[in-house]
Amino acid sequence: MSKPIVHMFPCLKDNYGFLLHDPDTGETATIDTPEASRILAEADAKGWKITQIWNTHWHADHAGGNAEIIAKTGAKVVGPQEVDRIGAAPDRVLREGDQVKLGNLTAKVHETPGHTLGHIVYNLPDAHIAFVGDTLFALGCGRLFEGTPAQMWSSLGKLRALPDDTTIYCAHEYTEANAKFALSVDAANRDLAAYAEDITAKRARGIPTVPTTIGREKKTNPFLRADDPNLQSFVGHPGDAVATFAEVRERKNNF
Repeated sequence: MSKPIVHMFPCLKDNYGFLLHDPDTGETATIDTPEASRILAEADAKGWKITQIWNTHWHADHAGGNAEIIAKTGAKVVGPQEVDRIGAAPDRVLREGDQVKLGNLTAKVHETPGHTLGHIVYNLPDAHIAFVGDTLFALGCGRLFEGTPAQMWSSLGKLRALPDDTTIYCAHEYTEANAKFALSVDAANRDLAAYAEDITAKRARGIPTVPTTIGREKKTNPFLRADDPNLQSFVGHPGDAVATFAEVRERKNNF
């Protein structure tokens, strides 16, 4: 069985689009639909036909292109029930532990409420890759538009439990700003300092900072480190991971 191909490209202002392709069967899924015309053009350039849409959550920059892509390709939609809030209901509603097939590829679904209440991620354990939508970013996490800090901390725990070599495809290029904030709450973290330098150099050359890996984020991302005693003490909540996460999230909101 061949390895899956992930084709990543910029969309809208700061989104990334992802096409997941199984070279053995020719099946292709778009992970979310931030910009339908761009996604269709990228698929055409590759000679791939989009057969599935895998949505992570209902926001317009993730599901807003569903209708146009369905009309052009006949693709089937899978995702959380909440996607029907923008008029593009999934053909199959996904829940925790479900599996999704794309040709010979299999993804496991994890529910990750926090950014939205129905947010899910797609983990392909055999390929060591995961598409995490707006739950996790390089050095960041999604804003809590609908969920609670306890929900988001639990959701991030599911991602933190993935193997360190899992490649994480997050949906936005927010990393440079995230690095500046992370250093404000975790300045003594040498891994973070080195990572921040790498990010600055990449962005200066116009190079994406996505994807990242779980291993790297566990060492450097403050939103995955809310159980670290030093970070807890710094933000004033020793011994309380949820309160520390909430405090770090609120500080980022106002940074």
